[in-house]
Amino acid sequence: MKGLFITGTDTDAGKTYVSNLILAALRAENVDAVGYKAICCGGREDAYALQKASGGEVELDRVNPYWMRTPAAPHVAGMFENFDLDLGSLTQGCRDLAADHEVVIAEGIGGWMVPISKDYMVADYARDLGLPVILVVGNKLGALSHTLLTIQSMRAMGIEPAGMVFNNLVDELDTATITNKGIAEDLTGVEVITDVIRGQESIEAWPFMELIG
Repeated sequence: MKGLFITGTDTDAGKTYVSNLILAALRAENVDAVGYKAICCGGREDAYALQKASGGEVELDRVNPYWMRTPAAPHVAGMFENFDLDLGSLTQGCRDLAADHEVVIAEGIGGWMVPISKDYMVADYARDLGLPVILVVGNKLGALSHTLLTIQSMRAMGIEPAGMVFNNLVDELDTATITNKGIAEDLTGVEVITDVIRGQESIEAWPFMELIG
C-alpha cells in the first residue's frame, strides 16, 4: 500500500486542508491519488472535501465509511450513539482503496492521541496502517509544545515522522509564529517539508512523491 498518513498537532490544525493540497499536487502529476478519512464526527465536510480533491471518482462512503453525528472524539461519540466500531475495518477500508488506486492519502481524526475506542488511539491506527506519517502543525502560539509532545509520542511507539507541514492559521504572524518552524526543526530534527500561507491554493508534489516512493 502506497500513501501517507496525515495527522495534526490538534483538531483544526489543517489536516484536511493540507491533505487536499497534497492530493491536488499529486493528481496534477498524473498520480492516481485519493483521500481516505475513516471516521468523521460531527459534520461530514472533511469527507466531501476529500472526495472532491480525489477527482470525485470515489464514493463518499468509501472515502469516509464511518460517520457519527456527535462532535466529539470517536470514543465519546460512539458511547453517545451506541455506535460499535469495527476497528479492523478502519485499516481494511484504506487497503481496499489502495487496491483500486495508486496512492491513498489517509487523514487522521483530530490529534495524534485522540481515542477511537477506550484502548485504541489514532496513534495505534496510524501504526497499523504503516504509512509514512506527516505531522500538520497548526502554527500558533503554543504550537511548539503540541509539536514536541506529538513527536515524542510517535517516537515512543517506534514511529519516526516523515516530515512536518506548517500551516499558518493567521495572516499576521507574530514572534511565536515566525520562529516556530525553525525552532521545531532544531528541537526535533524533523524536516519541515513546506509551510503553507493562509489561503494558499497549491504546493509542490515532488517532496511528497519522494516520501511515497
